[in-house]
Amino acid sequence: MKEGMRKWTVMVYLAGDNNLDSAGVADLKEMKKAGSTGDVAVVAQFDRIGNKGTTRRYFVRKGGALDSDIVADIGETNTGDPKVLQDFILWAAAAYPAEHYMSVIWNHGSGWDDEDIYRTGRSLKRNILRRGVNISDTNFGSAVSLSTARAITRGGLKRAIFSTSIEKALTTRAIAFDDGARDFLDNTEMKKVFAAVTKKLGRKIDIIGMDACLMNMLEVHYQMKDHALFCVGSEETEPGDGWPYDTVLAALAAKPEMLPGDLSALIVGKYLKSYRAADNVTQSACDIGRAKEVAAAVDGLARVLTDGLSSTAARMALIESRNRVQSYYTADYVDLADLCLLLMQYPGIKEIKAACQAVIDALMKKGMVVKSGCKGPEVNDSHGVSIYFPTKKISPLYAKLDFVKQTKWEAFLKAYMGKMKRK
Repeated sequence: MKEGMRKWTVMVYLAGDNNLDSAGVADLKEMKKAGSTGDVAVVAQFDRIGNKGTTRRYFVRKGGALDSDIVADIGETNTGDPKVLQDFILWAAAAYPAEHYMSVIWNHGSGWDDEDIYRTGRSLKRNILRRGVNISDTNFGSAVSLSTARAITRGGLKRAIFSTSIEKALTTRAIAFDDGARDFLDNTEMKKVFAAVTKKLGRKIDIIGMDACLMNMLEVHYQMKDHALFCVGSEETEPGDGWPYDTVLAALAAKPEMLPGDLSALIVGKYLKSYRAADNVTQSACDIGRAKEVAAAVDGLARVLTDGLSSTAARMALIESRNRVQSYYTADYVDLADLCLLLMQYPGIKEIKAACQAVIDALMKKGMVVKSGCKGPEVNDSHGVSIYFPTKKISPLYAKLDFVKQTKWEAFLKAYMGKMKRK
């Protein structure tokens, strides 16, 4: 290790120029409970909503006032601009060099789907309590917990802070939304960012953390496979509390020599421990360098499933499995291993069973899924990686993904929907 180089630099990109602004402040305060050490640098870039402040960079110290951690004010930024994220990562790596880097992207998320249907406005009628702390910028006489607010609204992504007026939130898409610029960071841009970072640093980022909803998908992993070692995120939406930064960073500070795979697994455990079963949460750590092997297995499965559509037995097995499979807030996202496990229960489809086993082996036995966990009856059949499996319409954006270009999965989806159409 070079002199002055830490073991880890954890860089958190807080895209808070939206309705998660106050949650960003709360998470920075969580980070301060552990703070930076001689072996671990905790840095953050926080873009706040509207006129509340410009974008600031923090070297997060344990305790004290949050403002005392500000090391740079870089003015107003657009968190959806890939150059802003790229500049932050490269700045953090240059200012706080380390053996290992974890880059966490914090905001809304919606898996691979980057359709720009933008959330507009919010109308908070009560204070919103997050872990007992008021995280709204209001001072109403009454308050409601974040989980209750979610239950009342029944709309939008659970990672958001909702209105309690039962006004349905507009659906959000992509990751790293920026309300001021009306822009977002999509998966194509994410790949370009981390490709540029990899080239500049001469190495891959050790861990990409997705403190956002629905991001642990095969399609997302495949986009990033050449530019990071591990990805930690959720198949399902994340509750408003997001990652427990205090316990994760405290554990890392206590054992800074831990390797990327170990830290990835630790985050999964700490995340799950911070929630109740009623929260219905998932979290998994994946070795995304193995995404190519999983994609090859899925390609093989897609081919035999397409051929099998001509068989009544295979077709019925597929229909029933799709109806029963573990799905998520976005119903077109299903757990890949669960789909295969269900298909393997049906008799008379030997080739499909063999292809399913190959997918499961690539996910589990060969180690793409390093650690996976879930809490709650609604997510009980989650195994760490989801995949897109719509039943009525394929988004035209899907064809743009690397995974789609290099496998037959979309061709299978088209064939399946063709068979399902009424004559």
